[in-house]
Amino acid sequence: MKFNQYYLDCLSHASYLIGDESTGRAVVVDPQRDVSEYLSDSAELGMRIELVIETHFHADFLSGHLELAAATGAKIVYSSVAEPEFDFMAVEDGERYSLGQVQLEFRHTPGHTPESLSIVIYEHPYDTQPYGVLTGDTLFVGDVGRPDLLASIGFSREELADKLYDSLHDKLMTLPDTTRVYPAHGAGSACGKNLSTDLWSTMGEQRRTNYALRAGDKATFMELVTEGQPPAPGYFVYDAILNRKDRALLDEAQMPAPMTYSQVREAMNAGAMLVDGRTPEEFARGHLRGAINIGLEGRYAEFAGSVVRPDVDIVLMTEPGMEREGKNRLARIGFDRVVGYLAEPYQTMFTHRDDVEVASRLTANGLGERMADVPELQIVDVRNPGEAAAGMIAGAVNIPVGQLPARVDELDPRKPTVVYCAGGYRSSVAASLLRQHGFADVSDVLGGYGAWEAAVQNA
Repeated sequence: MKFNQYYLDCLSHASYLIGDESTGRAVVVDPQRDVSEYLSDSAELGMRIELVIETHFHADFLSGHLELAAATGAKIVYSSVAEPEFDFMAVEDGERYSLGQVQLEFRHTPGHTPESLSIVIYEHPYDTQPYGVLTGDTLFVGDVGRPDLLASIGFSREELADKLYDSLHDKLMTLPDTTRVYPAHGAGSACGKNLSTDLWSTMGEQRRTNYALRAGDKATFMELVTEGQPPAPGYFVYDAILNRKDRALLDEAQMPAPMTYSQVREAMNAGAMLVDGRTPEEFARGHLRGAINIGLEGRYAEFAGSVVRPDVDIVLMTEPGMEREGKNRLARIGFDRVVGYLAEPYQTMFTHRDDVEVASRLTANGLGERMADVPELQIVDVRNPGEAAAGMIAGAVNIPVGQLPARVDELDPRKPTVVYCAGGYRSSVAASLLRQHGFADVSDVLGGYGAWEAAVQNA
């Protein structure tokens, strides 16, 4: 058996290629939308991808099932409970699929979503001990899938939490302790609240250490898994719906169109968003007025999907040579309305200096001085509620960055404003968004809450 795990850090997303060396037949599970790596690896291994298996309709990324099926002729597989708007191969609970020696067993594990399934892998037809199980978003390392993401489209979190408990106890915890656990996500994903940085585990280890699996009864479990979940980024419902649909395919090799300054301004005047993918430090030194800073070095697609609507055009500004990367990373969440990129960005800013702004960034000590000098200072903590519960700057209001577009009216644009997060990435996103909404005096904090806490301790 060939078993490859692919991990996409910027979306905390794991996908898998499973192949049988005796037959050259392979499957890919939960692929990202840009599929070239699966194609090159399977070709190098001398294997043909014949199935693209989806553990569920994903909400946090746009899956590459259509792209991979088009490139290979593979069939797309979902649980028989699923109802996608394209041709697919439905698998029943307990059904087996043979790749030759390697055997796949499909188990319906609803809870995170109604159609969720897990895939038990056997290296040989008569093995009694599984090699491992691909758990999708049903079971993570250290956590379980959150049951509340579908609450807005027809399912209550209580209904799904009830199903999730049964799936875990009746379908996954029946597996031997030695069974390897391979989930679809790791730490940083908004699909759970306690995901480990480990990319795999075993059923025995999860039985011993996973807080949700250790719950004494169903009522306790339901309470544990429905409380304290991070806010879901705004694009999750959009992607959950789009993953069901037949849609346009991504051409990951295609470059976005170069645009002049006047073309960019014309697009922005017509409603387009200028997304500046440089680091917060470069953005602060100078950027075009009205740009939103979402650094490519961080969780670019996730935060773009949190503050940019999927129904607006997007113009990219990046370090030269990173334009296609920016386009493809937005495509991973289905944001395909990239109309182009600003060509020669630094020359453009030099030529149009009257349209360039700098961004104020305060040190922790500088924030202390500002708090002392400006009684009406408005401080905004854009971390998630769980982070804020562990400590906040006195007087701050907590509005997670993903909620800021919908809650901006809770803030006064006339007041001097300081934004902070954990380290400085999210605060640059938020501060640039507030400036776009007419906040004239906005700063963010270098080093975020960690720097503030250290300054207070050393004072």
